[in-house]
Amino acid sequence: MPKSKALVLFDRIERVILSVRGERVILDADLAALYGVTTKRLNEQVRRNRDRFPPDFAFRLSWEETRASRSQFATLKRGRNIKFRPYVFTEHGAIMAANVLNSKRAVTVSVLVVRAFVRLRGMLAANKELAGRLDELERKVAGHDGDIRALVEAIRQLMAPPPEPARKRIGFHS
Repeated sequence: MPKSKALVLFDRIERVILSVRGERVILDADLAALYGVTTKRLNEQVRRNRDRFPPDFAFRLSWEETRASRSQFATLKRGRNIKFRPYVFTEHGAIMAANVLNSKRAVTVSVLVVRAFVRLRGMLAANKELAGRLDELERKVAGHDGDIRALVEAIRQLMAPPPEPARKRIGFHS
């Protein structure tokens, strides 16, 4: 596959990866399009090879999740209503789907799918690390606010001119 085509496909793959039930997944229609087969053919192979797709590899969306996954701007063509709940595939499920489809394109694209999942996992880890560091910094700064105020007040007292010494009155005091 040419490098420029692979980069375009890689970007497309990253855009279709969703988060469902705390898992990073790809919808069956998106995966079928990437592998160059129809959704019907992909789902047929999943049903025929059910033992290769445990629940952590592929699962069906609930009707609520199905409605939420559809774009609100997309309109279905006449007769194209959703009749079946779609399957979603995790990283391992996408690899297994390439194996059961057994096409050259599916094998080639599955490598890009895995790389997209790995890249997203790395980005998430980097974001979590950054968020942790920001929280730590915020805790440190919050504790120093009082110290900084006290320091500023001490500096202001030092900058103020010293009070004039009380003059002794000259003369006789009783």
